[in-house]
Amino acid sequence: MTAIRLLLADDHPVVRAGLRAVLESELDIVVVDEVATAESAIARAQTGDLDVVLMDLQFGTGLGGIEATGQIAGLATPPRVVVLTTYDTEADIIAAVEAGAAGYLLKDAPPEELIAAVRAAAAGQTALAPAVTSRLMDRMRAPSTSLSARELQVLTLVADGLSNEEIASALFVSQATIKSHLVHIFTKLDADSRTAAVATAVRRGLIRRTGP
Repeated sequence: MTAIRLLLADDHPVVRAGLRAVLESELDIVVVDEVATAESAIARAQTGDLDVVLMDLQFGTGLGGIEATGQIAGLATPPRVVVLTTYDTEADIIAAVEAGAAGYLLKDAPPEELIAAVRAAAAGQTALAPAVTSRLMDRMRAPSTSLSARELQVLTLVADGLSNEEIASALFVSQATIKSHLVHIFTKLDADSRTAAVATAVRRGLIRRTGP
């Protein structure tokens, strides 16, 4: 039996210790290393000796888990990345999947779910938490009222307190494009202002408020 070689990427030592204890109780899983930053996860993944990376979304400084997932997925022979986070917002889920994540789990998942996800990812399958699967199914059932990935991105930046000009600069598009996205967002959320749109999106679990 060939063991699954796994990297833990999380900036909390206690979390890493807990994950290591759970995962190394299984004979077919070996935690070969652990890192505290997204940059270190990318560098470690480049060595080519990993099968799976368990990736947090939020690190204290530097790159986030989404950016790291995208860079790891772009390697010539990438390990599979499973996002393990406390965030279950639609914006985070869609961004992770688009970046190339093979799975998305929440940190309150039972140990058996985490272990099954690692095995599934190593086998080339997709591993999603039940709540994540439910969110994605809801998007498929109501595509006309669901915010697109770009609209979620724009609204997240609005929630961060950025102006239209700043959002346009961050996304390398025109202000007219941002205004068009906002019109669609307001319509879909039945909102009449930026504040109302953000409040509705946060309440529905579409985005998380990270700015002021």
